[in-house]
Amino acid sequence: MADPLNTAMGIYVTIHGHFYQPPRENPYLNCIERQPSAASFHDWNERIHYECYRPNAFARVLNDREEVIGIVNNFEYLSFNIGPTLISWLERHDVEVYQRIIEADRKSCERLNGHGNAIAQVYNHIIMPLASERDKYTQIRWGKADFRSRFGRDPEGMWLAETAVDYATLEALIKEGIKFIVLAPSQAQRCRPIPSSDHPNPDWREVGGSQIDPIQPYRCYLRDQGSEIRDQDANSSDPHSPL
Repeated sequence: MADPLNTAMGIYVTIHGHFYQPPRENPYLNCIERQPSAASFHDWNERIHYECYRPNAFARVLNDREEVIGIVNNFEYLSFNIGPTLISWLERHDVEVYQRIIEADRKSCERLNGHGNAIAQVYNHIIMPLASERDKYTQIRWGKADFRSRFGRDPEGMWLAETAVDYATLEALIKEGIKFIVLAPSQAQRCRPIPSSDHPNPDWREVGGSQIDPIQPYRCYLRDQGSEIRDQDANSSDPHSPL
């Protein structure tokens, strides 16, 4: 029987898991009260954890007879972010899954020459274009600090709530050392090849309406900065190309 865990040849699929739950704790009790809509579980954190987070940490590999022939930690093989409010809940309520997530990132770093699967998230999942400059930096710095305290490294990428972005947010991310973000194809209006000595002024191509090719990263240039910010899924621009 062929090993189902061997690398398959042919088509490759990239999956990003955006894992987030808002803080549901009663601030006076510091615990989550019973939520009847989540029955038969105590609350929605417990229900979603049972349906999503724990199954991904202990994913079953089945053969053609629906028999379990292996257990895989999916977090080792997908790009993911986990919001600080959720991962702190996991640490308190299911330390086994929490440790599987941390271990998955460590193993992915070893496999990918230091580039781990996990990326950070703005701390409170706020809509960054609506935030003040101070709040933008607070969200980024707190997100980085929480990530570093758990994964033992600085994040290369950061998830923006609802993938909402503006130029001020991009500038703050670059200044804080974030190298890439993930956007939706619908957020790109136009793109062009990176200028080179042979083609210093390549033509812009209109890609509105989700027409951009999402299988490659794009670089965003801001003013005269040489820093790069890589969008794994959608947008590229410079000061003359609106998001």
